[in-house]
Amino acid sequence: MKKFLLLTGGVIAACVALALIGPLAGLLFSGLFVALGMHFYMGSKSTFGKIFWFTVGLIGVLSAVSNIPAMIGLAAIAIIYVIYKKWNGEDVKIPTIEGKKEEDPFTNFEKEWSNLTK
Repeated sequence: MKKFLLLTGGVIAACVALALIGPLAGLLFSGLFVALGMHFYMGSKSTFGKIFWFTVGLIGVLSAVSNIPAMIGLAAIAIIYVIYKKWNGEDVKIPTIEGKKEEDPFTNFEKEWSNLTK
């Protein structure tokens, strides 16, 4: 029964991903415009060049925002990945953004300052 549910979920997620292949391609090109705009903006020396490449990057960002359905397609692809891992009996480790709880930065500064003044 578990394999049947995984298979059914995988088929549904694959259908959703295939249905949203157009917005996914649009999101890919939007990301390309943003990357090109940022890369050439940093390397540009003239004001006109900076304005032009900023505009290219802005067009990419606005295009990416208009491709919100592509996010559903990305989620479907992620679900397919999780189903594939579960089908093979592997553990699925989803990375989190939680980092280490850092101490107060002023405390660290005081420690470093005391080391420098010794």
